[in-house]
Amino acid sequence: MMGNVKSRPHLVIIGWFVWAFICLIIMASGVAWLAGWIRVNVSLPLRYACGLLQIILGVLAAYYGALKFFWYVVKWLSRGKTKNGNSTGRGPKIVVIGGGTGLGTILRGLKEVSSNITAIVTVADDGGSSGRLRREFGILPPGDIRNCLVAMADLEPLMEKLMQYRFDGDSVFAGHNFGNLFLTALINVTGDFEKAIKESSKVLAVRGRVLPATLEHVTLNAEFADGTVIRGESAIPLAGRPITRVFLEPKNIKPVAESIIAIKEADVILLGPGSLYTSVIPNLLVADIADAIRSSNAAKVYVCNAMTQPGETEGYSASQHIQAIINHAGTGLIDYAVVNTGDIPARILGRYAEEGSQPVEADLERIKALGINPIAMDIIKKTSVIRHDALKLAELILELARRRKIENVFGKGIMGQLYRLFKGF
Repeated sequence: MMGNVKSRPHLVIIGWFVWAFICLIIMASGVAWLAGWIRVNVSLPLRYACGLLQIILGVLAAYYGALKFFWYVVKWLSRGKTKNGNSTGRGPKIVVIGGGTGLGTILRGLKEVSSNITAIVTVADDGGSSGRLRREFGILPPGDIRNCLVAMADLEPLMEKLMQYRFDGDSVFAGHNFGNLFLTALINVTGDFEKAIKESSKVLAVRGRVLPATLEHVTLNAEFADGTVIRGESAIPLAGRPITRVFLEPKNIKPVAESIIAIKEADVILLGPGSLYTSVIPNLLVADIADAIRSSNAAKVYVCNAMTQPGETEGYSASQHIQAIINHAGTGLIDYAVVNTGDIPARILGRYAEEGSQPVEADLERIKALGINPIAMDIIKKTSVIRHDALKLAELILELARRRKIENVFGKGIMGQLYRLFKGF
């Protein structure tokens, strides 16, 4: 009746009122049967049966109409809109903040439910191909940017393999990734890192936007429990000591203006998954990003890693991951924490244990004590490596986006209760 989101809203509303009027007539007719206002020569039991049946039919029809209308409103409000009402594409506005391979995995799932995605990516990488290009050409590290562009792009399999291809052997290209070289060349052609990303997004048919957290050259440093400090993102995990804090040099670096706008207009803000101290937290240390998240009306979701990371989070539970974020950027950045509670096959755990990695403990009560709603679920794909199930996570994010959109429009009271009542249908 009213489930077609493409219908004109005013026609749907008129249709719902007509449906409600018909339901009222059916229920009123049932009351009339029970009260004896309808003069029909039938037995008393049959009259009561007819009256009750009509009332029940009227109530069920009214409930069905309310259900369909409610979900029409949810889906209509979840469409991508700019401030002036022009469509920006399908799906809710999602901002994903992080870096590394985990971020790319999640983006592959999210692009299936929305084209309104903005990935805000750390630019503190100083190792591998990205680090070499950074030092040789004086550019920002392209590796995490490239990963996100490829993940969000509509590419043929061969083109994707090309963008991810890494040279080996003894040549000067050994260790370099073709996609990194492509971005480096485009930066030199356009003369601007930000413009190079935008142009490559057009070439690769990227669904959404990829933005660096800042356009300034930064160095990520870590202070350890013994008081020592190490400079450089790639050196931090190698120290093998408990991290007290990480910080950026120089301080008070400026964010990309578009990233702040995207955060303010988002329906959902996603932190992680990814290396806690070298991928997630560095973005929150860029001036104004944490404050923009805090003041946003979006649903703020932290996707906790399923496994601890040697050199960064050894022995960490899920709540300790969250506490580290709070210690660095303050409270108000996370509403929900997605924590894996699914079983991981022993054969996979054994291999990870050899590398010093263990499953992250899902200490849900401690997460609640931090004022955050834990979402415990089996969110891991059971393959040779442990990765989040991108499509399952995307469906969860879509549901949270719809719920938050409703709450922002109607408040968290009655409409929140209606959402919980109807979400199973």
